[in-house]
Amino acid sequence: MDRRQFLRATSTIVTAAGTASPFVAPALAATERHPIGAPIVRRFDDERWVLDNIIQANGVDWDQPHTIILLRACGLDIAGDMNALRQRVKKYADIAPAFEALAQRREKLAKAAEAAREKIPARDNYFFATQFWATAMWPIDEVDDTLKMYNTKKREMFTKYIQYADHHVEWAEIPYRGKTLPAVFHLPPGYRTGTKVPVVVIVPGMDGYKEKYVSLYADDWMQRGVAALSVEGPGYWEAPLRGIYVDVPGWAETGKEVVRWLMARPEIDPERIAITGSSFGSFFSAVMMSDEPRYKAGAITGTCYEPGCHALFDTASPTFKRRFMFMSGITDEGEFEQFRKTLDWHGYAEKVKAPYLVMAGGSDELCPIEYTEQFVKALGGPKQLMIYQDSRHGVGGVPSTYNGPDPRTFQAEWIMARLAGKPFDSERWFIEASGKVDKSALQLASSSVPG
Repeated sequence: MDRRQFLRATSTIVTAAGTASPFVAPALAATERHPIGAPIVRRFDDERWVLDNIIQANGVDWDQPHTIILLRACGLDIAGDMNALRQRVKKYADIAPAFEALAQRREKLAKAAEAAREKIPARDNYFFATQFWATAMWPIDEVDDTLKMYNTKKREMFTKYIQYADHHVEWAEIPYRGKTLPAVFHLPPGYRTGTKVPVVVIVPGMDGYKEKYVSLYADDWMQRGVAALSVEGPGYWEAPLRGIYVDVPGWAETGKEVVRWLMARPEIDPERIAITGSSFGSFFSAVMMSDEPRYKAGAITGTCYEPGCHALFDTASPTFKRRFMFMSGITDEGEFEQFRKTLDWHGYAEKVKAPYLVMAGGSDELCPIEYTEQFVKALGGPKQLMIYQDSRHGVGGVPSTYNGPDPRTFQAEWIMARLAGKPFDSERWFIEASGKVDKSALQLASSSVPG
């Protein structure tokens, strides 16, 4: 019996008993995890037919707005691709092949444009191909030959995009425990050598990747003259291919290493470093800030602040748990149940002293709002909480976001104001469907310092 068969057998014992099996070992340290095969998740296996029927009824955006996020990164030129994708994806197994087909088509167009010396079509199509190869990686939860091939193609396409980009872009490597974490560094268009610019560190969600978070056109940071460093921390996207898995203290280490890397860049103003995070990036960005005072501000959207993540892992699509197990380097569900207890912001939030903005959905299905309220209360510095009425996890697409402060614009302008040293009141905002904003004061923790 190989390890995978043994894990499947012990998982059956756990299921039959209805409680944790005495044979389940405690969670291993991240450096000791050497997974074989894909994670074994009971709900994913038992409810696969339900998942496939939900995808057939609701399309590829059944769990989150994949196509909308890609449109935001790429622009309307891929609208036809997204329509074709919706037509093709009828079950979970369709996702990777569908994105692979889109990637191959865009790669072919990019090479043809390059051969014809058409710089802009070549640039755009290489960027589109990057996004599609990267997204094809998402349903694959083990480091196999297909995942490696997709990752190689993604990096190949993005390297070609860098060649034609309208601003300076480079691959970056962040030191981490004797290895390196992958990142992408952008300088804003028109950057003048010898000047120093502010920078925002971007922490994706658990289904995000570094090549997507600076848009091809009208990017929030590039058009404001802000550099961007998009980081894949422990467990994210390429990191498992390097044997680096989720480790909460490791994310605190990453926060320090990122700042060290930025401090060594002559283009960066060391007094104007901010951080943003989305979804699970909301959790990890706070951990990164907790022991690194050189972050001057943090702003996040879509929260993951429920300790242990019951809503995310036990009531939402089973793909979330399976994906996070892959990111953690854990294939046995019983072991993961021990590990997930470490996904807790207590002891980290209290140490965050810099100004912090939280934008959350009042009807977040992945993180009940009461946990976000608890997290914000614990923050050790000045803070602002914005709750959008009726919004789900991905903040947007409801009347409160249309009629009230636009989340993306507000986040960017809020960061710019904090980096400029402008004061603000610590407040809780509830944005009603009408756009009306109800404000109330948030009390600072006794140990907090002014921002």
